[in-house]
Amino acid sequence: MAYVKATAILPEELISEIQKYVQGETIYIPKLEDSYQKWGMRSGSRKKLDKRNAAIKLAFKNGRTIEQLAGEHYLSPETIKKIVYTK
Repeated sequence: MAYVKATAILPEELISEIQKYVQGETIYIPKLEDSYQKWGMRSGSRKKLDKRNAAIKLAFKNGRTIEQLAGEHYLSPETIKKIVYTK
């Protein structure tokens, strides 16, 4: 996360108002909730996991066992169960 000087982006009146509450400190201003992205959306990891999970569900539906899928995907049987038994 890069720091930005308040004087470079905020109007002087707003800086004066903020200084009533905090001076010389680093503060974090969060994003608006509607601009959040779910985990892995930016990197593509979420899409890869969704694709893997869909393949696991299909293989289970086609007769593969929990143990076989766990071995093939290097996951625990409990994780495979979570994947195949969720909607």
